[in-house]
This record gives sequence, structure tokens and C-alpha cells, in this order.
Amino acid sequence: MPLDPKIAKDVDAAVEQESAALSRLATDIHQNPELRFEEHKAAAWISELLAARGFQVERGLALPTDLRASHGRAGGARVAILAEYDALPDIGHACGHNLIAAAGVGAFLAAASVVDRTGGEVVLLGTPAEEGGGGKIKMINAGLFEGLDAAMMFHPFDRDILAHPALASLWLAMKFRGTPSHAAAAPHEGKSALTACLDTFRLIDGQRVHFRDGVRVHGFVTNGGQAVNIIPELAACEFSVRARDAAELARVRGIVERCAKGAAMASDVSVEITVREGYRDMRNNMELARAFGAHLESLGRHPHEQDARVGAGSTDMGDVSHVVPSIHPYLAIVDENEALCHEHRFAEAAIQDRGLQTALSAAKALARTAVELLADAELRARVREEWQRASS
Repeated sequence: MPLDPKIAKDVDAAVEQESAALSRLATDIHQNPELRFEEHKAAAWISELLAARGFQVERGLALPTDLRASHGRAGGARVAILAEYDALPDIGHACGHNLIAAAGVGAFLAAASVVDRTGGEVVLLGTPAEEGGGGKIKMINAGLFEGLDAAMMFHPFDRDILAHPALASLWLAMKFRGTPSHAAAAPHEGKSALTACLDTFRLIDGQRVHFRDGVRVHGFVTNGGQAVNIIPELAACEFSVRARDAAELARVRGIVERCAKGAAMASDVSVEITVREGYRDMRNNMELARAFGAHLESLGRHPHEQDARVGAGSTDMGDVSHVVPSIHPYLAIVDENEALCHEHRFAEAAIQDRGLQTALSAAKALARTAVELLADAELRARVREEWQRASS
């Protein structure tokens, strides 16, 4: 059953009523970028805004900078709207998490204003440390996603897409140890850790022809030696490995590790490899994504359902999508191909009027989708059935 037009109108009006406060929140977070696990100001500003509107906010449930607020009747259907707010090193909010936070808060406030008419409960989860910290994974492990019928958020981009892949990922750190010697007087006495480190990059490049579509392997040297006149005793590097699913991720991880071991053997040095688990692939729930898309269309935006022309990254929202039906749509804050996430131009756009207006549109569409799901048992059943099929 489509959402009652009167409820949709009231949701939009609630977002507009909060537009100044939401723009201020997005601006404050943008101008005070905080790295993963350190988002104390952002979490405090969100909590203060919610408290000022009469909501009780729980803090520090799984992480010092996470938060939760809820409204509605407990015991029935429950939908979570997610807010991210961490920044990137040096480049700040070049992923637009300040806009994600504002949209999430706005969507929660708007949905909460009508949830007594639809039934169910709407939840806001403040989810720190998406940028390499896996904050949502820690919140999953703490049980904060249990009992939810769906979870949703939006992400800024250069185009509107309802359902886009996110790659499964992990990080491999490699430490090579050799034998130092005088690089001029006795180079034959040394065993170069740096040679093995650099050969690892060359061997991985030689294996790219065997990677499936969607695989991404990229790394950098974290320690390139100790002095120019010493055969390097120690060298180190780190690689990010990504693939469309867990099976291909495991296969490519094996290739990368063999390259490091082969390079170490060739230089007669040792290598120590440590793994840091990353994120799971994204299971976009199309029933829910299309419901969001219909609301977005009525707000005057015309999203692609999918768009294979643009590449994919990784997000811990992928992990959420494996435990609860989820969507992670993308909405444009710049023109197509003008800029992408993690670029300086994108950081600039995340504080400009177009970005702020996009956050408000996202808040309206997310709130409408959330309350429609709470009001419509048949839609919830279709969403759950699709998720269960994908999980089997």
C-alpha cells in the first residue's frame, strides 16, 4: 500500500522546519573534521539537537562516539536510519559524512513526527568510524542491529543511484626483514628487505590479469629503509584487497600473500604478514531501494536504479546488509564526473548549497521510506523475503 500522501506531506514539512538546524549541523561537522573513533564533537552536536527536540539519547553503547535515539511503539516493526560523521585524514569531509549525519538526523526527526500514526518504531543510530574503523561491525557485535526490520542511509556521490555495489575488503600489512651492510663497501654482505618489498608490488601487478572484474588491490610503502648507504634491514608495506564477494576476496588474498612470500624468498629475507579484516560486500535490498526511489522521484529527482559506468568502494554498511535488510543509495552533490569521494573538490561540495539541499532531499526520502515500511506489513514481508533469499 503506497504511503498516505498526507503523511508524506507532513514528513516533508518536518524536514523543512528543521532545515536551518540541519544545515548548521552539517556545517559544524564539516568545519570540525574528526577521524574515526574520535568524533566527540559531532556526536555531541547530534545528541544536543535531538535532546533539544525532546528525545532521549543513549551514548557510548558499543563505542565512545556512537549514539541511539528512538521513538514509537516498542514491540512492533522497527526501522533504523543511520548517521555517519567521521572524516578522512588531511582531506576532511571529502566523503560527505557531514551530509550523511544531517540527512540521518533529519529523517529521524521527520519520521518520529508521524510514527504514532503509522505504528512501529523509528531508530536513529549514530555510527562512527566508517573510514577504515568498522564502527558498524562493532555495533553489530554489541547487538545494536538486533530486532530491526530494515536499516537505511544515503551517501553523497556524483549521480543518483538506488543500488550500487560495495566491495568486500581487507588489509594486509607486510614487514620484510633482511641483513644490513654498507651499501658501497660491502653490498654483497647485505640482504635487502626493500628489494623484496618492491618486488611484491611488481609480482602483484603481474597477477592482475588473473583478477575477476571488480577486484581492486592497491598498496603503499610504509617503511622504505633506514639510510641511503645501508642495505635496508627493514622494509614494510600495506595493501588493501577488495573483491565483489567473500570467495573472490579469499582467492585474491592468497595471490597477494604468495607474491610477498615469493619476493621474500628471491631476496633471501623473511616476511611477516598480518591481516586486518575489512568489510563485507553490500546486499542491496531492491524492494526497499525501489520504494526509496519512488519517493525520490516524487521529490523531483530521477535516479538510476544501477549504474555500471562507475566503480565501487567498500563500506561497513555492507556488514549491516548481511544481518538486516538494508539500502545505501547515492545522491549527487556535484555534476556527473565532476568529482568523486576522497577528492578535494568533493570536500568543497559537501559544504555548498547543493550538497546541503541534497541532504534535505535524502532526509525526506529516507523518512518517507521508513514510515512506509512501518505502515505496510506486506512491504515488510517482501523486503524480508528478498533478504532471506539473498542470505540462503
